[in-house]
Amino acid sequence: MQNPITLPDRVPVMPLPGSPLFPHALLPLHIFEPRYRQMLDEALSQHRMFCIALLKNEHGDWKSTDDFFHVAGVGLIRACVERSDGTSNLVLQGLRRVRFAKFDQSTPFPIAKIEPLESESDASVETDALNAKLIELYSQLKKNGRRLPPKVDRYLIELGNTEVLADLMAATFIDDPRRRQRLLEELVVNQRLRLLIKYLREDGAT
Repeated sequence: MQNPITLPDRVPVMPLPGSPLFPHALLPLHIFEPRYRQMLDEALSQHRMFCIALLKNEHGDWKSTDDFFHVAGVGLIRACVERSDGTSNLVLQGLRRVRFAKFDQSTPFPIAKIEPLESESDASVETDALNAKLIELYSQLKKNGRRLPPKVDRYLIELGNTEVLADLMAATFIDDPRRRQRLLEELVVNQRLRLLIKYLREDGAT
């Protein structure tokens, strides 16, 4: 799915444990570390965008750019409130999958040259079947009391876009960080749907 927002060539990167950013998903963040407060200032003064990258060690920090995955989500700061103590609360909206081509700097926070990644979609009978199965699993999740926010739910029903639904379901219902990263990195839409359906079934969404 094409996004009308033009991406800059280079953006700051915030490596986090357990929270890769998917396109279309909203991620609330509390920015308190001095290096990321500096990163936020830079993002707000330019394109209002930065990337969220998943740490390879989910319980640790990072010391070099090798310590986090280089396929990530770039997001747009939709809302940001600075607190009296200098920290900030913000909402980041995922825009695109990207790959880090190189790093212009690694400290105090990374700045990466990014390459947008395009999904590979080939509509077929299999795509229709996978779409039907995904909607069936989502219906079951809703019966069990788990659902996307009502406004998003209505939007997706009206839009009928399987790729958007898959990304939002991955962001909402898949808890394992490595599985989330695998879904983020998979560019073939049918394979992404197969993986998501497999993970949801294994997590009891049947």
